[in-house]
Amino acid sequence: MKKLTSETLRNMYLDFFASKGHKIIPSASLIPENDPTVLFTTAGMHPLVPYLLGEKHPAGNRLTDVQKCVRTGDIDEVGDSSHCTFFEMLGNWSLGDYFKAEMIPWSFEFLTSEKYLGIPVEDIAVTCFAGDNDCPKDEESAKLWEKCGILPQNIYFLSKSGNWWGPAGATGPCGPDTEMHIIRNKAAAAKLGRYDFEKAPAGTFLEIWNDVFMQYNKNAEGAYEPLKQRNVDTGMGLERTLCILNGKNSVYETDIFEKAIEKIESLTGVKYGQSEDITKAFRVVLDHVRTATFMIGDTKGIAPSNTDQGYILRRIIRRAVRYGRNIGLPQGALKDVAQTVIDKYKGVYPELLQNSARVCEELEKEENKFSKTLQQGIREFEKVAGALSAGGIIDGVTAFHLYDTYGFPVEITGEMAREKGLTVDVKGYEAAFAEHQAKSRAGSEQKFACGLADHKEETTKLHTATHLLHAALKKVCSPDIMQKGSNITEERLRFDFNFSRKLTPEEVAEVERLINEQISLNVPVEMKEMTLDEAREQGFTGLFESKYGEKVKTYSIGEFSKEICGGPHAASTGELGVFKIAKQENVSAGVKRIKAILVK
Repeated sequence: MKKLTSETLRNMYLDFFASKGHKIIPSASLIPENDPTVLFTTAGMHPLVPYLLGEKHPAGNRLTDVQKCVRTGDIDEVGDSSHCTFFEMLGNWSLGDYFKAEMIPWSFEFLTSEKYLGIPVEDIAVTCFAGDNDCPKDEESAKLWEKCGILPQNIYFLSKSGNWWGPAGATGPCGPDTEMHIIRNKAAAAKLGRYDFEKAPAGTFLEIWNDVFMQYNKNAEGAYEPLKQRNVDTGMGLERTLCILNGKNSVYETDIFEKAIEKIESLTGVKYGQSEDITKAFRVVLDHVRTATFMIGDTKGIAPSNTDQGYILRRIIRRAVRYGRNIGLPQGALKDVAQTVIDKYKGVYPELLQNSARVCEELEKEENKFSKTLQQGIREFEKVAGALSAGGIIDGVTAFHLYDTYGFPVEITGEMAREKGLTVDVKGYEAAFAEHQAKSRAGSEQKFACGLADHKEETTKLHTATHLLHAALKKVCSPDIMQKGSNITEERLRFDFNFSRKLTPEEVAEVERLINEQISLNVPVEMKEMTLDEAREQGFTGLFESKYGEKVKTYSIGEFSKEICGGPHAASTGELGVFKIAKQENVSAGVKRIKAILVK
């Protein structure tokens, strides 16, 4: 196998699929627009859901990209050899165009050709869907693999739990997938039958790529019917693939983290790999600083807070500070580590360089805030832990005290407790937290959801009203106002934007007046496709994340509102009803939130 750098692998993948007629599209923001179920973009397919469901993509029906992703379910596992919270997903899509007969040979070519990854055929195993009472066995994929040259004994079949991509909800597009693995233990693999893949000893196989074939729709009755638009959705994790290709034992030992490790070593005098504890501390700092840099430096950059995405950001920064102190990382050094991340990725994600000052400022502020109480909090924790025997439980009130007084997220308290053989009464903590909220009347939504919850008529009307709100805020408050997030259901819209204070009653009244004026005029909502540079020249609002020349959808409401957008819209403003601002809230430093409704 070839030894590649991250830059080489990234470009090689994109160039390969460009040669197969795919349009290279840029990574979407880490803050999702159209998925109400997640805080962050967790997979390459999330920004493309509307197009997988049939909406036309401006760039065509063959796409490829490298998507920024964050997954936070395994934060406590970060520090081992493989877990990362931030990662890059290499992917390509067919939106109703090619299918298995094209995708599988392309996968084989990219994996085995000396021009690309150059993996020996005998080192590759693949898995396919075994079939069940709902859907037939995927013999087609297996035969295509064998025709390409995969050895028959290295083709395995798995049930839905292993080789099936389910719908995002209870219903929707789904279908079989086929996964590609590197065989790490050929002797163990040779003993397996075609249906015994899951019986293999740990370490026998290592997954490198996944091709999903969306060919069914699961309907409300639970039946699987053929899908009108069959799609292909693939995913190859850049970090894991680099690790495999370069024969490394950990993703942290690739070129991605090389400069960051050197920086931490120079700041601490400690060497990566000196001991198990030191290695874990390095990895936590490396991963969490990289993730925080991408979160803050995103085009929709967030700041640490006590809710939603800001809470996750705060948690990982504080975890990085705690582990950094374990290896002698000086206070204020996180921004220095972040600078190595910016330098590494600035050519691929220019927004990091553009927002570098904000990244350093937010990291320094949060680190200083936590550092002031970190040692006191650790001493308080040690007192509590010292009074308990092994297997003891830290009560919820104490856990909340550590959070409220010393800034310890309950997850950090739980992690420290596990290190001492203790547990935390999380339900008791939640009850103490809820009581505190009630007393302070703070209130907090427990679920964050960006974008549209669905495409129902009322949701679509509120989405159109969000465009009017964005434009009105620019006119009344500041032309520099930009959207920082949205959540739209059929009952109300929620709109986050950069602003230093709440709107005055006079400003609220003027915003409502301007919007309702546009509604009364029954202005048509017009959609046009154009390139990004054309959109910019014509005054459309957007993040301009793509390279110039990329086509986008633009929506105009007369001259009042002009935005780049991909969601559904009303045909005209007269359909909306009366616009009313229901509530204003603080989200984080410099970010405000408006909730609004439409009254019939």
